[in-house]
Amino acid sequence: MPEQSNDYRVVVFGAGGVGKSSLVLRFVKGTFRDTYIPTIEDTYRQVISCDKSVCTLQITDTTGSHQFPAMQRLSISKGHAFILVFSVTSKQSLEELGPIYRLIVQIKGSVEDIPVMLVGNKCDETQREVDTREAQAVAQEWKCAFMETSAKTNHNVTELFQELLTLETRRSMSLGIDGKHAGKQKRTERIKGKCILM
Repeated sequence: MPEQSNDYRVVVFGAGGVGKSSLVLRFVKGTFRDTYIPTIEDTYRQVISCDKSVCTLQITDTTGSHQFPAMQRLSISKGHAFILVFSVTSKQSLEELGPIYRLIVQIKGSVEDIPVMLVGNKCDETQREVDTREAQAVAQEWKCAFMETSAKTNHNVTELFQELLTLETRRSMSLGIDGKHAGKQKRTERIKGKCILM
């Protein structure tokens, strides 16, 4: 797989119902839906600029089911960065990420140079089963970054993707957070080697 391909592939993993699709849809389209619709696999694309050229941020929203191990392995082998989502209302959803993390390490060999974010979604909920410190300890053990989000209230959603791109060391990338529309930035700011949503 060439390191400098035209797209940057982010793969989102997690148990069913933790809010993977909600996070992606909130980020890409700015929408939130209350109903749960199980995903097999969806891919969303955003044009961004990185390293002073244009590339595509490709976000793969995977199934929460364990019925498709071949698809999981393929997504990992093609992925450049990974978002591991659990719900703070479900300790089991955090535990289910263990095998996925180990599979990423097995396929990629190491995660030292690969951006990986552990994400505790639904932080707006009051009935927590996973304490922030507990999730931070898991992230430290896995040598990955950690963030809590709420797709419902749009808390830390853009920041999640910004931080993930910041963790990328092989390319200079950034979403350029400056209010609602990153596209309003001056052209000179966009071509400084950062990735910015267009």
